[in-house]
Amino acid sequence: MAKTTLTISSKNYSSWSLRGWLLTKFSGLEFEEVVTAPDDASARAEILLLSSSILVPCLRHEGATIWDTLAIAAYLSEIKPDAGLLPPDRIHRAHCWSICGEIHSGFTTLRASLPVNLKGHFPGFKIWSRAQADIDRVCTIWRECLAESGGPFLFGERGMADAMYAPVVTRFMTYDVKLEPKLAAYAKTIMAMPEMVEWIEAAKAEPADIEELEVEY
Repeated sequence: MAKTTLTISSKNYSSWSLRGWLLTKFSGLEFEEVVTAPDDASARAEILLLSSSILVPCLRHEGATIWDTLAIAAYLSEIKPDAGLLPPDRIHRAHCWSICGEIHSGFTTLRASLPVNLKGHFPGFKIWSRAQADIDRVCTIWRECLAESGGPFLFGERGMADAMYAPVVTRFMTYDVKLEPKLAAYAKTIMAMPEMVEWIEAAKAEPADIEELEVEY
């Protein structure tokens, strides 16, 4: 049988790769990483938000090839139903899919003005007003989820929503976004997950930088 593989791009810059990797890790599915080179055209297009069709990350498992992050989440929840990627309650599952769909397709100003950069730290970073509106919406989502679930994760137990919003947490850390105590505690919980610690250590060890994402806007 062919090995299960997950193709990803830069661990320092790629929010989509982080989402797919966390989802697969959370599912418990064993896989082998395939890392695209930093100068790969498709990988750079994905990282720099220049491609309308994002083909990274890409999960290959038992004949199936899945390259959209939400599709990866749906596939993993199907083959690993006991992994807890989705809340057990029907209404909570609907809420989970909704906020995951929102981060998957929206927040374009946040993505563009606060690109993922795990090596970077920019205290006092000036945030555009339109990006602030995206930040405020993310905070509302987190606030509502945590109030309903009681935490420490968005739906109580670690799952799909936390994987989808983890790159936003890193953005908030990188660009010194101030959070109210309950949301700051959630961000700290995400950053302390063993999977996040592993990913960030590998990101910081990456030798290559992408100049377009090293500009202090």
